[in-house]
Amino acid sequence: MKFDTNIKSCFVAGHKGMVGSSIIRLLVKKHPLIRVLTSDKSDLNLINQSQVNAFINKKKPDLVIIAAAKVGGIYKNLTYPAEFLYENLMIQNNIIHACYNNNIPRVLFLGSSCIYPRNSNQPIKECDLLTGSLEKTNEAYAIAKISGIKMCQFYNQQYGTNYKSLMPTNLYGQGDNYHPEESHVIPGLIRRFHDAKIHNIPQIKVWGTGTALREFLYVDDLADAAIKIAFYDSKKINMVFHKSNSFMNVGSGEEISIAKLALKIAKTVQYNGKISFDSNIPDGTPRKFLDSSLINSIGWKPKISLDKGLRQTYDFFKSEVQ
Repeated sequence: MKFDTNIKSCFVAGHKGMVGSSIIRLLVKKHPLIRVLTSDKSDLNLINQSQVNAFINKKKPDLVIIAAAKVGGIYKNLTYPAEFLYENLMIQNNIIHACYNNNIPRVLFLGSSCIYPRNSNQPIKECDLLTGSLEKTNEAYAIAKISGIKMCQFYNQQYGTNYKSLMPTNLYGQGDNYHPEESHVIPGLIRRFHDAKIHNIPQIKVWGTGTALREFLYVDDLADAAIKIAFYDSKKINMVFHKSNSFMNVGSGEEISIAKLALKIAKTVQYNGKISFDSNIPDGTPRKFLDSSLINSIGWKPKISLDKGLRQTYDFFKSEVQ
């Protein structure tokens, strides 16, 4: 697979987030000659259409990777659905349309596996999109991400652009959000178990029944997939994306129950207290396991196991938070 030498510069939107920062770290390491473009919120408000268009017009990047998004766990999604819908729609629409307006040849939009129906067939294939009702606990976020996928697809269809989307499974790793109420499951549990260990709390209650099954991917593996898809010139890659309506799943190929995950995290953190489950808190989607055979078919596979990823994440947590 050949690296596209026509790409001299890349704008990473959301460069301070977990995904964006991972992409930049890997990009600088693998392709140091690429000029990486970023902009802080104080200088570029991605919700402001005119600012985004002016930035893209001035910088003229050869590639734009959209890793910017308003994100959060079940609590935050349920509490602020209007903000999740509005802000995510505005961010992605402004960037994608500005790229079209300014003839930017390549865009890579990063979404989420929550786009799929709550009761999808398992493992979930790309063709399962829009075949059923969404999970209510993250419906607003999912609708926004579906719109981003379709925007890329329809711009390709109508305008002949080369815009692609990747839909990763649940991500974790360096740079995650460890807020006790606003985080996703892995960083949230790392924080709670760590605090319980430090303060000698004898019991931790985990949200939900523990029976829900989830798939997790270390963020550096997603960054590797993003760079492969965005920077390499391959007729096979373009053909696969064309047949799958311009997007592909990115998963680890392994799933685990929340109960077993909690035990793994407790072991990683070395928390020896009792773990119980609060069935009054919704589990969310019962099972969410992606079929990643399309991206596997073009040469990408994850490299970091869950056990290794949890150890690395806990090490980063201790260095980042303390």
